[in-house]
Amino acid sequence: MKQFKLMNNVAGWLMFLFALVVYGSTIEQSASFWDCGEFVPACLKLEVVHPPGAPMFIIIGRIFTLFAGSDMTQVPVMINLMSGLASAFAVLFLFWSITLLARKVLIKSEDDYTLFN
Repeated sequence: MKQFKLMNNVAGWLMFLFALVVYGSTIEQSASFWDCGEFVPACLKLEVVHPPGAPMFIIIGRIFTLFAGSDMTQVPVMINLMSGLASAFAVLFLFWSITLLARKVLIKSEDDYTLFN
């Protein structure tokens, strides 16, 4: 059981890193089309986007815009990087949720864990 938890945690974090590398290498260097371009100035100025908006995204995005420093050309990169980071965390929690559900469905008793020991 202990070894399974360790393997599950390591595999989850590897999935996170893989997703982060993929999302990070494909981020847009400027404002994208559709709603993404709307969120960049909203995060920079803490403005309200179309109702109901995304207040948590805007607040966290404002924190990421501070990492751009005084270079305003890096603000869209930081916002898009934050979105990629959030998506990578979604992959991590999705992996852990799937393994939790699969363990509940497939393993009926504690004796079944002997496969991993």
